Amino acid sequence: MTLLPDAEAFKRLVDGTASGAGPTLARLALAGLSAPYGLVIGCRNAAYDHGLLPITKGPIPVISVGNLTLGGTGKTPLVAWLARAVAAHGVRPAIVSRGYGAARGERSDEAAELAILLPDVPHVANRDRIAGVRAAAALGAEVALLDDGFQHRRLARDLDIVAVDATDPFGCSHLFPRGLLRESLSGLARGHAVVLTRAGAVDAQRRSEIRRVLTKACQGALPSAWLEATHRPVQLRSATSDTQPLECLAGARVVAFAGIGNPAAFRTSLANVGTTLAGFRPFPDHHAYTAADLAAIRDWATELHADLVVTTLKDLVKVRTNRLGEIPLLALEIALEIIPGGDSSARLDALLEPVVTRAAGRMVHP
Repeated sequence: MTLLPDAEAFKRLVDGTASGAGPTLARLALAGLSAPYGLVIGCRNAAYDHGLLPITKGPIPVISVGNLTLGGTGKTPLVAWLARAVAAHGVRPAIVSRGYGAARGERSDEAAELAILLPDVPHVANRDRIAGVRAAAALGAEVALLDDGFQHRRLARDLDIVAVDATDPFGCSHLFPRGLLRESLSGLARGHAVVLTRAGAVDAQRRSEIRRVLTKACQGALPSAWLEATHRPVQLRSATSDTQPLECLAGARVVAFAGIGNPAAFRTSLANVGTTLAGFRPFPDHHAYTAADLAAIRDWATELHADLVVTTLKDLVKVRTNRLGEIPLLALEIALEIIPGGDSSARLDALLEPVVTRAAGRMVHP
């Protein structure tokens, strides 16, 4: 059974939590590798900025949702929120992704999760995002939601939304592999809107500090559209899509596991709904659960006399079972909520309006 918390161990290394001579030397070595990585990323962005590399416009408007860091920033609930918002304007959305983590002929973890949350929204997975948008248009989509698209600059986008996780906003302040940044924080200036996800997990002072640091990194050019959002648990869901209220967690002896980029955030979500965990096990992000893994989780939960095993929706779509032995298995379903107030110019519906208007115009005047 693979239980090594690779993402957490790496995070402890790069954020300095892991101490001693070994981790210190490892960080020095990783810093050396970050330099050529940063050079390549910087040259690539400069080539796009100066028109040296071509940018292709798709047949339908494109809304990109991405981030600056590796690991989970809560993009999936944001994509689901946007899909519903677009559909509420009477425009048909489709999700286009690279399909990371998917085996040949199968859906990725996020695609399977979104299929549950958005059963009527088509999802196209294609390593070539331009071809993916064209395929989405052929399916009748009028707006393409580009999942994890901020660094995919070859495809033009009408709206660029960048998710920043309030619980880990700066990627340990270093480029990969010394840190978790895919590119410099200054790249945020390319976006049209920033959504500070999991904002409810930190206080107002910390949220202001995050905005101040990002504004400085962008030399004052931070997108003016700044939204703050929470990830709110809404219900529990089984592998057969039966739902149960969160109240069934009250008084239950619960154990949990997760194979996501930010397992600590999942653990916090459980605590926020009053769950007292008898045990928690993290797995590597995108972990492919084997029969041996599930048997070991079952035995572990049984030894802890658990009444219920809880995981993430992303993990449940891979496990595909309602019970581990005699113990029910449920997923905590999360929904994104925009925190009211703040900058009036930063409301996503105002940003969406011109995009959906263009899409509607294409419908009327093809």
